[in-house]
Amino acid sequence: MIIVAGTVRIEPSKLQEARGIMERMITASRAEDGCLQYSYSVDVLDPHVVHVFEVWRDRDVLQLHFKTPHLGEWRAAWPSFGISDRKLHMYEVSGSTPL
Repeated sequence: MIIVAGTVRIEPSKLQEARGIMERMITASRAEDGCLQYSYSVDVLDPHVVHVFEVWRDRDVLQLHFKTPHLGEWRAAWPSFGISDRKLHMYEVSGSTPL
């Protein structure tokens, strides 16, 4: 299992405007084979920060995700919404246990 977690920064005044493309990105990613979880959330204390959390079945499906049209559309839209400072990390996980 692969977890991708981190943050991007967005101009808060553009957040509502960016919501449509963010929703399309999330919906299309969740529909991909091997996507177990995909979400964005705005930081409660810093509205410039959007947290990214993804869970993928394996590295191969994540590599396919990187080539999807919706990811290309999302990245192309970043300048118009002031999205910057992408800090994402990939974690390989052997299992999980509910807390």
